[in-house]
Amino acid sequence: MWKYNFLFLALLSFSIAGCGQSSTDKEPWTNADLLSPDTLAAWLRNPASSPHPVILDVGPAGVIPGARELGPAHEPEGMAHLKATLSQLPRNSLVVIYCGCCPFSKCPNVRPAFSLVKRMGFKQARLLNLKDNLKKDWIDKGYPIENP
Repeated sequence: MWKYNFLFLALLSFSIAGCGQSSTDKEPWTNADLLSPDTLAAWLRNPASSPHPVILDVGPAGVIPGARELGPAHEPEGMAHLKATLSQLPRNSLVVIYCGCCPFSKCPNVRPAFSLVKRMGFKQARLLNLKDNLKKDWIDKGYPIENP
């Protein structure tokens, strides 16, 4: 009997672990799609010798210089603004999406926004890798911010 209980618990553990794994496999971005905050900050500090990305803020707080504030992407109005903005850009544009309201795992904005960018055929789409939030991963590190 003990063997069967052990076997059942082992199978249950593997099933639960597999469920957690499959959710991360469904992210609309890959590691190659992630842009580090220090890279974007360097581009902003030295625009003469850097790429010129179109920076799109799909969250509630816009602080990155030059970003277009479109509103939260989890709201229909925010997605409509995002779609309208993207429809005016060439598909080879370097597009950087960011939110920063909370960790990626909980963010209601980055998934719908990045999914739309990919569906619309942008090959150089990047997601700013703000793992925790905008304050911790951008502001506290002294990266450029918009003056209020």
